[in-house]
Amino acid sequence: MIFKNIRDDIDAILARDPAARSRLEVVLCYPGFHAVVLHRMAQAAWKANLRLLGRFVAHLARWLTGIEIHPAATIGRRLFIDHGMAVVIGETAEVGDDVTLYQGVVLGGTSLAKGKRHPTLGSGVIVGAGAKLLGPLTVGDGARIGSNAVVLKDVTPGITMVGVPAHPVVRAPVKARADFCAYGQDPDLPDPVARALDGLCSDVAAMRARIAELESQLAALRAQGEPDGVALLGRPDTALELAKGDRP
Repeated sequence: MIFKNIRDDIDAILARDPAARSRLEVVLCYPGFHAVVLHRMAQAAWKANLRLLGRFVAHLARWLTGIEIHPAATIGRRLFIDHGMAVVIGETAEVGDDVTLYQGVVLGGTSLAKGKRHPTLGSGVIVGAGAKLLGPLTVGDGARIGSNAVVLKDVTPGITMVGVPAHPVVRAPVKARADFCAYGQDPDLPDPVARALDGLCSDVAAMRARIAELESQLAALRAQGEPDGVALLGRPDTALELAKGDRP
């Protein structure tokens, strides 16, 4: 069973990392793979009530790979920790199958009380670099967490979360593993800066059209020889010209 899990872990890395050229390269050069294998050993010791040995193996894995996984954490099959440095997975964290974590990801706790205090990740979840998931929250299957997001609440399956604190930006059905998206960056993810600029451009265009309309009305009234202060008095659509004190 252990060897089958190792084979599955290697195949998952080959499928999700185009830089991986062979199984031997994965075995020798991928710290995420090393961390997962050592975690399975540490967890076996932990479940055998050899708690100190389990913690020591986990500490050794952290020293060798820069990835810290508590031996009591539950890790599913085909977990891929890409690059991996500074990844932290807490004691009561649960990670489903086919999950991808990038460097700097933290599955942390916010309570000192015993019991469930770390996140639960469903299957197929992708967590981008530097993201922090804090507390006993649940991330649904197929969800994507953008880089540097801070997630403090449950995440609906199949959506993308970004920001601090994280909020949903894409609502979509859960996608198949063939639609794997590196760093959790959905190709349909809206650009918040571009969206804000589009809104500003629309507002400016509307203001220009309104100003042109008001100038046209004012020119027509002046052509009729009506004094500005009398003809325009009480007309809300020309309050701007009156406030500016425009005169011929």
